[in-house]
Amino acid sequence: MSEGTKLLEQTRNLIKECIDELGVNPSVYEYMKEPRKTIIVNIPVKMDDGTVKSFTGYRVQHNNALGPYKGGIRFHPNADLDEVKALATLMTLKTAIIEGVPFGGGKGGVTVDPKKLSQSELQRLSRGYIRAISLFIGTKKDIPAPDVNTNPQIMAWMADEYSYIRRQAEHEIITGKPIEIGGSKGRTQATSRGLMFVAQKACELIGINFEGSEVVIQGFGNVGGNAAILFHEAGAKVIAVSDVEGAIYNRNGLDIPELIKYNKQYGTIATYPDAKQITNEELLELECDILAPCALENQITKENAPRIKAKIIAEGANGPTTAEADKILEEKGILICPDVIANAGGVVVSYLEWVQGNYHFQWKEETVNAELYEKIVPAFEKIYNFAQERKISMRRSAFMVGIKRLADVMEIRGWLSK
Repeated sequence: MSEGTKLLEQTRNLIKECIDELGVNPSVYEYMKEPRKTIIVNIPVKMDDGTVKSFTGYRVQHNNALGPYKGGIRFHPNADLDEVKALATLMTLKTAIIEGVPFGGGKGGVTVDPKKLSQSELQRLSRGYIRAISLFIGTKKDIPAPDVNTNPQIMAWMADEYSYIRRQAEHEIITGKPIEIGGSKGRTQATSRGLMFVAQKACELIGINFEGSEVVIQGFGNVGGNAAILFHEAGAKVIAVSDVEGAIYNRNGLDIPELIKYNKQYGTIATYPDAKQITNEELLELECDILAPCALENQITKENAPRIKAKIIAEGANGPTTAEADKILEEKGILICPDVIANAGGVVVSYLEWVQGNYHFQWKEETVNAELYEKIVPAFEKIYNFAQERKISMRRSAFMVGIKRLADVMEIRGWLSK
């Protein structure tokens, strides 16, 4: 069973349990268990040596009760249909949890290792993917964004290709673009900033001083790397980080600005000299105040959960904790900030970018960051309070809050039988 299949099964199971416990119309599950539309495409790409190689791409449109489908596109060798389905389902819940975000849930992916492609091959793949799904997306239908191994440059190629197909400028079709073609200030760090806002509020709620708190971050890509910068700038002490090559640890705190420079020069942080080299497995089990898994799904499992020593887990990645691990961590009294709220900063600022794009203006970064705070922190507090009232886990609470909003909207729209 692939990691994506595991994530899909545990997500569906929890949705079913929450629907039953909430007592909402059971038909809601029929709208949640499977996506509304699944698109599988073949993308032939001319390689630099003149040969043609085909890649499989996916776009899953899960639920649009609240508005257009919304979700990122990941380029990863392990991307498969079940993983994309699971992530699209989580996006539906994520957008439902944040009040005032009028989006449904979707997700895209291409099975590819982008590190093995040249820049020109990557551009041809990006344009080929958007051509293949162009009939199914639109500014009021489905709005893609970046995800694992995709970035503003890739979004720029995709937006340009879509505009070429449409024979008119429609850069607002995609969020997470460079500022020069209608991107939003603050979007690059949005997921990480939202993660920090949630972690700060979590510390406040359980009596930890965020400034001086010890933080461990798994992953050093866009989310993990920016989280390290933002946590450091806000006064937290980042004691360990990791990337695909390995992990490093310094109990006295890592010099994050120097580490960023080192990573840019050498392409990894694993060999950074002013720290102890440890494994990714050891990193997860370090004693700390905040553990932020910002890599891939199913990293915290029933095997390693008993050894987790963090006081707070702030999930920067999608689905980093398995269902079995959730129960163990809850029994240990660890406060989990679930992915559907902790990493929702990206979709919040994507919404703000979409608004700016449709009105053809641009806010200051301070305005964007303030709007992000005003949307994500109250949503987290609502989940926390609901969990306390019901004496349930934070993840179950988050799912219930999102499902209740979706059920209400489905009822209003006439989707549910009386």
